[in-house]
Amino acid sequence: MPIKVVPVIMSGGSGTRLWPLSRKAMPKQMHALISDLTLIQHTIERVAVDGGELDYAPPIVILNESQLNTAEEQVAKLGLDAAKFVVEPEGRNTAPVAAVAAELVAKEHGEDALVLLMPADHHIEDEAGFRATVQRASHLGKEGRIVTFGIRPTEPTTGFGYIQRGDVLGDGYQVARFTEKPDIETAAGFIAQGDYYWNAGIFLFNCETLKAEMQRHEADMMASCHQAVERGETDGTVLRLDPSSFARCRSESFDYAMMEKTDLAAVVPADFAWSDVGSWSALWDVSAKDDGENVARGDVILEGAKNCLVMSTGVKVGVIGCQDLVVVVTEDAVLVTEKSHDQKVKLIVDALKKEGRLDLL
Repeated sequence: MPIKVVPVIMSGGSGTRLWPLSRKAMPKQMHALISDLTLIQHTIERVAVDGGELDYAPPIVILNESQLNTAEEQVAKLGLDAAKFVVEPEGRNTAPVAAVAAELVAKEHGEDALVLLMPADHHIEDEAGFRATVQRASHLGKEGRIVTFGIRPTEPTTGFGYIQRGDVLGDGYQVARFTEKPDIETAAGFIAQGDYYWNAGIFLFNCETLKAEMQRHEADMMASCHQAVERGETDGTVLRLDPSSFARCRSESFDYAMMEKTDLAAVVPADFAWSDVGSWSALWDVSAKDDGENVARGDVILEGAKNCLVMSTGVKVGVIGCQDLVVVVTEDAVLVTEKSHDQKVKLIVDALKKEGRLDLL
């Protein structure tokens, strides 16, 4: 009998490192950055399959109110089975999202159904490899493990969390240790050691296990999420969580609230290339390039440019004789930075918040 897997897609983030294109109401997952499909459309298509050992249900998309209409339109264009949408009254990070997902999936599909918890804004080109990895992980999920997917690191980087594998566990390993965003020397040591993975932020678990472990380690959060679901308002395909109940949830990541506390954490090495598209240089890495290794989007002219990413959503943009630049032009803002400094885009976002320029966020 096929194993029921319910994709739950986390789409509440605003992707501020891709400012000025990515905004709260129109974050990076809603943009067609790499192909004609947006990142959230790619994420849903990745699990829109029939047959085989896994029985994928239509997805649940968890997001905020400002994103709802756009997400509904983009998902409808795929022509797939109807998705369901859950609206968060306010952002509370990924741990409450996981708890809400377990509540919803258990009610509709039973306690033994598997939740495949995925960010909406990642790029995975090898969809067959992704599904093969999920299939291998599903056996550990059915056995009551909370599984995370480990990406084999290609270079030391400070932008990702790292997972150290422990003893062999079926098609994966027990998790020996989590380390969140180490310094460059520590990251290089992890890679040299050979038993560390990047944390992709993709999880697989059965509802019964997750709810029991949340009750054990985060009882207040679990209770608040249960009430937020039970007291929420639904109009069929959209559930709006109860604001007062959800507000009582502490804002916390799933890694900190659960994966670092549970004894049931497992990691399955990924059989696919992966990018979190977490910066402009990361987008440059995974995009098709011209003969000068440039990535151009929109109405752009490049002359003598090398290794640049240039994007315009409207006006004509010309770049001459530059190297390793990011130039992004929208109708109300312009960003120019060297690729090596693109992690500092958040400093501009922080400055705009201090100025009260909510129209640019």
